[in-house]
Amino acid sequence: MQEILVLYYSHRGSVAALAEQIAIGIDAVAGMAARVRTVPRVSAACEATEAEVPSDGPPYVEMRDLEECAGLALGSPTRFGNMAAPMKYFLDGTAAAWHAGALAGKPACVFTSTASLHGGQESTLLSMMLPLLHHGMLLLGLPYTEPCLSATRSGGTPYGASHVAGRDGDPRLADEEAVLARALGRRLAETVRRLS
Repeated sequence: MQEILVLYYSHRGSVAALAEQIAIGIDAVAGMAARVRTVPRVSAACEATEAEVPSDGPPYVEMRDLEECAGLALGSPTRFGNMAAPMKYFLDGTAAAWHAGALAGKPACVFTSTASLHGGQESTLLSMMLPLLHHGMLLLGLPYTEPCLSATRSGGTPYGASHVAGRDGDPRLADEEAVLARALGRRLAETVRRLS
């Protein structure tokens, strides 16, 4: 069984909902399993810290999760058209994995959630791709052969899965958002299987 890391930061639950659907898509491919992890919040106050083990949800990611994974799905909410600080903070600390080439040649995809339809989904997805390119990962998107991509009136982009949460941060995914997230997870797992 090969494990694919589904790594995300979620503030209000929307990105976690996408991660769950991506994990379902991964688990649907024979011989593949999702390993779901998150990153802790960061604070502008230097003395503020998070508990070493989260009170609920998946465990925090460790460097060994990156080293051991056969592929990576990376998710973050949008913050002014960019990934959220906790995910950026984590990625900024992966220089040792970069130096060792731990992720080079592994497939990856990205996913996000925004409050509004034009809230920077695609630029956020692109911002998450940049460090993955530096790590030498093979980036996957969603092709237009996925019928929901052409029909969606909410989230979903060729750059990766996405969700429109609205001003109130509703984490419930629209049907096509869930379908596209599962399709992305399945595509990632099938690519890992082909490359193995």
